[in-house]
Amino acid sequence: MLQDQFGRIHDYLRISLTDACNMRCTYCMPEEKTPCMPSSRLMSVNEIETLTRIFVQNGVRKIRLTGGEPLVRKEAREIIERLARFPVELTLTTNGVLADEFLDTFLKVGIRSLNVSMDSLRPSAFFSITKRDYGERVRRNILLLLDAGFHVKINAVVMRGVNDHEVPDFIELTRHLPLHVRFIEFMPFDGNHWEHPKVVPAAELLERIARDFSFVKLQDGVHDTAKKFTVLNHAGTFALISTMSAHFCSGCNRLRLTADGKMKNCLFSKNETDLLSPLRNGLDVEPLIRDCLNQKARELGGQLQPDYHKIDAETLKNRSMIAIGG
Repeated sequence: MLQDQFGRIHDYLRISLTDACNMRCTYCMPEEKTPCMPSSRLMSVNEIETLTRIFVQNGVRKIRLTGGEPLVRKEAREIIERLARFPVELTLTTNGVLADEFLDTFLKVGIRSLNVSMDSLRPSAFFSITKRDYGERVRRNILLLLDAGFHVKINAVVMRGVNDHEVPDFIELTRHLPLHVRFIEFMPFDGNHWEHPKVVPAAELLERIARDFSFVKLQDGVHDTAKKFTVLNHAGTFALISTMSAHFCSGCNRLRLTADGKMKNCLFSKNETDLLSPLRNGLDVEPLIRDCLNQKARELGGQLQPDYHKIDAETLKNRSMIAIGG
């Protein structure tokens, strides 16, 4: 069992397969071109499997594969098939561009739930955010996944003046489709030009939604990051992830492993623990995992202010989102 000094049990591991992506989302990647890590620095397929085994032996019961875009890694299919053999709930977060090419693999290994990142339903805004013209392809793949019986969540990072006016359009999708749309507050990472006025807090968003829809609150789990709702007579749901305005650190059960084998005990932690180098040197990494977890701060990585208006993004020490893993 992996337990931190505040009594939180961690049984959920997010593994980044790559820092490469086929999109360049503004909130995730720095504007300046940053080279992807060479393959020698990435965890190999065997190393991912070995580290996964150690985490599972210590109580991890859910694993989410992330990136970058996890499906652009050339060994993605093999990694998925190997990790599916562990007694865990295996899922992944994807931008959806390659979902159709991996549908057979998902069905084969028993993956039935996917998170798809999509921040706009309008072609021009989609291109502005992602720098790629994949909007229609992503929408087709979402429908393909639904037709195949998948539980599909859409992750939309809401940014004031960019896509916040599209929130009703996203909720309208849930009228006839069993989609689960999650609105995520804009978070600060290296190079993404975060400013607090760009954040649309969950409470404000809920007030806006109430002008157009009648909805009810759904039951949330103890470890849920999303506050879930459903509009009356809609087939799907919507949820708010209030990382900036109302954090949920007290129920956190998540750990992260970057593509280059660094363990992060929090998305916002400034420190990382290298597991890959010791593993390659034949050392026991379990004590390093426990030591990293023991250093986890009570909230917000120990460096963000609970009042997001007081956060100075220039002083934060962290990677860009694409280098951490979504």
